[in-house]
Amino acid sequence: MVPLRLRACHRLLRLRSSLPLPITITITMAAPQPQPGCKTISSPSTAGPPPKRFRTMATDAAPPPASAMKAKFARHTDYLNALNDKRERLVKASRDVTMNSKKVIFQVHRISRNNKEEVLSKAENDLAAVVNQHIGKLVKELQGTDFWKLRRAYTFGVQEYIEAATFCRFCKTGTLLSLDEINDSLLALSDKSVEPLQINVLDYILGVADLSGELMRLAIGRISDGEVEYAKDICSSVRDIYRELTLLVPLMDDNNEMKKKMEVMLQSVVKIENACFGVHVRGSEYIPMLGSSAEPDYAFFGGADYD
Repeated sequence: MVPLRLRACHRLLRLRSSLPLPITITITMAAPQPQPGCKTISSPSTAGPPPKRFRTMATDAAPPPASAMKAKFARHTDYLNALNDKRERLVKASRDVTMNSKKVIFQVHRISRNNKEEVLSKAENDLAAVVNQHIGKLVKELQGTDFWKLRRAYTFGVQEYIEAATFCRFCKTGTLLSLDEINDSLLALSDKSVEPLQINVLDYILGVADLSGELMRLAIGRISDGEVEYAKDICSSVRDIYRELTLLVPLMDDNNEMKKKMEVMLQSVVKIENACFGVHVRGSEYIPMLGSSAEPDYAFFGGADYD
C-alpha cells in the first residue's frame, strides 16, 4: 500500500504537468515525530566549529609577586653558594697549614746532640707562625659554625699540625701533647662572642698516629748519631702509643683511615725495635761516628772499649 504522502506528491506532479503556465510549488515535509520506544539519531550539523579565540598577553600589567616557595628556594641557593665558597677557602687554608707544618717537622729532624736547643727553638717559632698565620684563618672561618659539616675540607691540615706540634713537644720534653692543651692554645685566636674552633678527638688521634712515623725516623737518626738510649726511649713511647690505640680502634665506627694508619704504626714499631735490637746484639760492629777521626767509644753499648 502506497503511503498517503507519496500519493499527494504524485497528484501534485500530474497537476503541474497539466497546467500551461509554470507554477512553482513548494513542498514542505514535516519532520517525523519520534515514536515512543524508538531511538532518535541526530544528523551531523552542517555548521562548522565555533571560531577559536586567540589569547592575548597584557604587556602593561605588573608581574605577579614571587611566591613563598620561590623565595625559600632563593634563600637555600644563597646558603649553598656561601657554603661552597667557605669550603674552598678552608681547602686553601688547610693546604697552607699542611705545607708549613711539614717544614716544622723537617726542622726538628735536624736535631743532634750539639744543636738541640737551637733547632727546637727555631722549630717552636715556626710552629707559632703556623698557628698565627694559617690556623688563624681556619679559626675565623669555622668559629660559630658546624665544624663537622666542613670537616673534610680542613682535617688533613689539622692532622699535620697536630703531628708537628706533638713531635716538637716530644723532642723537647719527651711527653705527648694533649688535646686540651692544643685547644687551649687556639682560644686566643677566637672571638669570645661566638663558639670557638675546637679540634675534635678523631683528628687528634689521626695526627698522633702519624707521629709514629716521624718518631721512627728520629730513632734511626739518633742511633746513627750514637744516642742509643734516646732511641730506646722513643721505641718505648711508640710502643705505648700503639698499645693504647689498639684498644681504642675497635670501638671506632668503621674508620678505615685509622685502620690503615694502625698498620703503618705497627711497621714503625717493628723498625725501631729491630734497629735497637741489632745495635744491642751487634754492638761491637757498630761505629757511632762514621767518617770521624775520633776513636769510637763503645761504652754506651754496655761493653768495654776495644784496643
